[in-house]
Amino acid sequence: MPQPEHISALGVPDPAGLDADLQAIWAKCVEKLGFVPNVYSTYSLRPQRLRNFMAMYNEIMLAPSGLSKLEREMVAVVVSSANRCYYCLVAHGAAVRALSGDAELGEMMALNYRMAALPERQRAMLDFAWKLTTTPHLVDEADRAALRDQGLSQADVFDLSETVAFFNLSNRMASATEMMPNRDYHRLHR
Repeated sequence: MPQPEHISALGVPDPAGLDADLQAIWAKCVEKLGFVPNVYSTYSLRPQRLRNFMAMYNEIMLAPSGLSKLEREMVAVVVSSANRCYYCLVAHGAAVRALSGDAELGEMMALNYRMAALPERQRAMLDFAWKLTTTPHLVDEADRAALRDQGLSQADVFDLSETVAFFNLSNRMASATEMMPNRDYHRLHR
């Protein structure tokens, strides 16, 4: 059974009516990816929030960090697994496949990251991401110390925490709007 046809249960504006800067981003997405990510289309209901969302995403996921891009994408998928966020599981699962070159790793992150043969550093990061997502009130100094024991700096722990928090926000917006992933993501990097 295919996923629903809509991008968002709230609808999306006609891209032709968007401001010039957003139309330029749409064109760049089509040029680079072949499509505009549905998260952008959904957020375009509130253009300034879309700009803020993109800026925050770019800072958290692409800026220099002690966490690799792959590690940040793995965190995105594990958080999305805990939250059962269909959009982010599909979209960021494709990113994990692309960055790792491993067609199975994205599914392991989505279904049960504990199955994957991961370095202890990544296991500790993903355990922290799961705990901060599912039982945030139980996170304490012992959890931060476990990350430091795996070589994460204070800045790395901050970056990890911010990545987890961002995807909890993103997952809730995707769920609230019934955002559907672009079908292209399902086929990417297989």
